[in-house]
Amino acid sequence: MTNLVIVESPAKANTIKGYLGSGYKVIASKGHIRDLPKSSIGIDIENNFEPHYISIRGKGDVIKQLKAEAKNAKKIFLATDPDREGEAISWHIATQLGIPEDRACRVTFNEITKSAVKSAIKHPRTINMDLVNSQQARRILDRLVGFSLSEILWKKIKSGLSGGRVQSVATKIITQREEEIANFVAQEYWTLDVLVNSPLNEQLKIRFYGDRNGKIKLNNKADAEKIENVIKHGNFNVINVRHTEKEKTPPPPFITSTLQQEASKKLGYQTQKIMKIAQELYDGINLGTEFGGFQGLITYMRTDSTRVSDMAKEAAKNYILSNYGEEFVSQKERNYKTSTNSQDAHEAIRPSNLEIRPDKVKKILSGEQYKIYKLIWDRFLASQMASAILDTVSVDIDNSGYLFKVSGQVVKSKGYMTIYNLLDEEVNEDEINLSRLPNVKKYDSLKLSDIIKTQHFTEPPARYTEASLIKFLEENGIGRPSTYAPIISIIISRNYVKREGKSLVATELGKITTKFMNEYFPEIVDYEFTASMEDKLDSIENRDNTILGVISGFYENFKKELDTAENIAPWNDIFPTFEESDIICEKCGEKMVYKTGRFGRFLACSAYPKCRNTKAVDSDGKVIEQTEPKLEIAPFKCELCGGDMVVRKGKYGIFYACANYPECKFTKQKEIDTGVKCPKCGKRILAHHGKRNSVYYSCENYPECDFSSWDMPLNEKCPVCSGMLYYRKSRKQVICKSKNCDYKRDQEMTVIE
Repeated sequence: MTNLVIVESPAKANTIKGYLGSGYKVIASKGHIRDLPKSSIGIDIENNFEPHYISIRGKGDVIKQLKAEAKNAKKIFLATDPDREGEAISWHIATQLGIPEDRACRVTFNEITKSAVKSAIKHPRTINMDLVNSQQARRILDRLVGFSLSEILWKKIKSGLSGGRVQSVATKIITQREEEIANFVAQEYWTLDVLVNSPLNEQLKIRFYGDRNGKIKLNNKADAEKIENVIKHGNFNVINVRHTEKEKTPPPPFITSTLQQEASKKLGYQTQKIMKIAQELYDGINLGTEFGGFQGLITYMRTDSTRVSDMAKEAAKNYILSNYGEEFVSQKERNYKTSTNSQDAHEAIRPSNLEIRPDKVKKILSGEQYKIYKLIWDRFLASQMASAILDTVSVDIDNSGYLFKVSGQVVKSKGYMTIYNLLDEEVNEDEINLSRLPNVKKYDSLKLSDIIKTQHFTEPPARYTEASLIKFLEENGIGRPSTYAPIISIIISRNYVKREGKSLVATELGKITTKFMNEYFPEIVDYEFTASMEDKLDSIENRDNTILGVISGFYENFKKELDTAENIAPWNDIFPTFEESDIICEKCGEKMVYKTGRFGRFLACSAYPKCRNTKAVDSDGKVIEQTEPKLEIAPFKCELCGGDMVVRKGKYGIFYACANYPECKFTKQKEIDTGVKCPKCGKRILAHHGKRNSVYYSCENYPECDFSSWDMPLNEKCPVCSGMLYYRKSRKQVICKSKNCDYKRDQEMTVIE
């Protein structure tokens, strides 16, 4: 009998399988196997908010496999992710398999390395019910709020809407920023820059600051001209030169939120994508024989702590010493401040093994995996390096009692900046900053060269991006590391918020829903209340509270708000009436009206649903004339009438059709030569378009040869068994389909379209 190890993801199963040997079987639950039902609230409110869990639809085969393997297993180890969600998944699996609560079956590891996995297997523990209860309380609360709010929003505003404990707050944050932008009144101000020459004939640009009593703001052109008229007749004298040595400490290693922010800013990735790639790096990737096969490249990526283990600190110190030199090693141990809201359950995000350098595995990883891994690797190593030392000079210049400033800096010692530089640097608006040191001394007299007056206007607050929204949520204790990406995804998919470039913009629907929530559910969308609720949910983990205590305390007032909202009249009248246009529908003769849909503003017939005519419009509301697309002519003629064949796009993909349609209805499926030979008969493999623009592949010798595949065949042999390799687009993997061969590698390729 073998030992059974149950993990969440198949990728992680592959990694762990290679570490444990033949005495262990590793299988994946593929996430949760039980949850609350989708069709009903699933909470018995009258019976102390008891949850009713059911098997998730589609997980029947997985549960069957788990039970069958568990029945024949010597020991069972539950190795789901090391957080509350992972603990809850283990508890659900244990419940399904009939594993007693007092059995030591739970194993966790912060990094998927051979030593960490083997050590965890040697020291199993019981399932931590405090963690499970904390997760259950969060799930129950979110279901109570989400189900009840969605029902009210459907009745009072519009069918299809949804509300949520955190998503409604996130929508409000973005909506409020839109209001701030709309209400913003720009204020005029001026800057006064002066070009002067030093005694050594070095030209400097200096900026007007004020006088010796403090800063003076130039509100208009007259203010700037008043100063100009004085200083052009006066003398510029250096009255103070301050030389300082500034120590710039490295940024801390990543936590979930800072990884999302930095990857969003530096790489332009959306948060969902960042977390998906990080999960792949954590679960493990096949790095080939040089690096020991499947390896987990980073530690657990859902964390709010900057803490680093002593072993990792020592490894970093040795690596820096060997590869950079002693002057790059930090002289003091790096311990970074962690947020007061942090649970500190896991280390910061760092490489599992510093010796696996990004450049060494670049060819093995996908481009996106490489970029995220390099970002994490560089940031962690930099966090353990010596500070950068900057030589800075600040110069004050006087002219007729008015004060001007300039400063400069040069890097004396790069330290951590050798490998990592933050994207955003602080800018001092009161003075001009140079990337060099001004070469002047106290009492030097500077010669006037030119005076530059510039008009400015204050800018409205910037719209939130994914990065800045996550920063706001984190700073205000709203949500937790694992929820940031799903929150953004939900409010966009519900059409409460839309993307404009990198910005998040509230839609009309988001504004209306927020207005409704502010009026009838003020606690739900209150930042402080939401943050305090997060703390209460966390307190269950520490046994400072109970599920019943937290939920019942919240539900009492929430039920009153629900009852009040239930008794109000529908809010349909708050939707803006459709704006009428002067365009007549050419299909039915009725007027057309402006509407807003998923892809923006458009014209629709006012007789809808009897007439479904629509027209695209530009930003000014003018109709975009639709020109008939130029059809591609096929290189062969119609087999029925001899006319031209053209390329068409239909319900089931791309095909050829006779240009004389509807008189001639001959069609032919479009086929593309892949350049790959059939493994069965040696003839050509053709690509065909299937349903919903999918592509499948078959032999041109069909039906004599029955070769077919939904995966793209490649002109490449498997390095393990010499069989044919295929590209699976859905997983972005090159795989071997030969029996008893599980070769695969992650690689993104261009699919024949």
